[in-house]
Amino acid sequence: MRSEKFGTTRAGETVTRHTLVRDSLRVQVIDYGAVVTAIEIADRDGRVANVVLALDTVEGYETVSPHFGAIAGRFANRIANGRFTLDGETYALPINAPPNTMHGGPHGFAKRLWQVADADETRLVLRRRSPDGEEGFPGNLDVAVVYSLPEAGMLRIDYRAVTDRPTVVNLTNHSYFNLAGEGTGDVMDHVVAVFADAYAPTDATQIPTGVLAPVANTPFDFRDPTILGARIREGHEQIVLAGGYDHAFALRGPAGTLRPAASCHCPASGRRLEVATTQPALQLYSGNNLDGALVGPTGRTYRSGDGVCFETQGFPDAPNHPSFPSAVLRPGETFASTTTYRFSVM
Repeated sequence: MRSEKFGTTRAGETVTRHTLVRDSLRVQVIDYGAVVTAIEIADRDGRVANVVLALDTVEGYETVSPHFGAIAGRFANRIANGRFTLDGETYALPINAPPNTMHGGPHGFAKRLWQVADADETRLVLRRRSPDGEEGFPGNLDVAVVYSLPEAGMLRIDYRAVTDRPTVVNLTNHSYFNLAGEGTGDVMDHVVAVFADAYAPTDATQIPTGVLAPVANTPFDFRDPTILGARIREGHEQIVLAGGYDHAFALRGPAGTLRPAASCHCPASGRRLEVATTQPALQLYSGNNLDGALVGPTGRTYRSGDGVCFETQGFPDAPNHPSFPSAVLRPGETFASTTTYRFSVM
């Protein structure tokens, strides 16, 4: 594996960038936030581009990054009002997406330096201990994330976590994909499928109501491949509330088994992405909050809709919704999930 200095944090920590390569697929990961900074693949004409949005400095990832490529945790997505109750005890978390907690708080896993436990040309193991009380969460949580290239055209992410006290866990990778290449404009022409028959409507603060609603006859029906932007300007209440797509879909099939979650195809480049996961849900996010203030490595600004996220995870606010699959992890148990991203050209 090739490893090189990427920069230095404000606390003086050295951040290293690691490069994984198998055949024509190249993936770069930094140990700050366990961030995927590049996934480089060729289009149908052989032109190579990075297909995830990124920043080119550590400072950017520390201060302004909207979780580009990062591991979100200890609890990815939102927790209502920054509070949950576990075994009769209520825990208060910092509010960083008023009135809610988002992606584990302002100093969640995306803002921490991870340690390299193992590495070779096609595999990188990153670990960290989230101490008891970090961002308000109970228990010492030992986490490992494994990035690997097990076969041509595939990036695999394996997550593992154990705890010494009952806690809640929800981990995901927050990459923003643009299969035309980062910085080339919006992804509204990408053709997307999501293998789900229901989604989770939210309230005005984007907290799930607890109901799973059928996608049929709504802009959330991606059961057949559909142009991402085809219905994003419809006046559906849920689209208006989120400014686009930012919703959890209940994936078909039993959680814990690796099964298809989503696909995405860019007609202009021919690149195709297929996502599979063991997780129960997928958050489809259409990059609604990108506002042109961030500049990518190619020197182009990122605006609303310039990337699409396929965040495989548990359901948002699961600790406050008994009807959702449990996000509780107890001593003696292991949190384990796998997500794969298969790239091809058509």
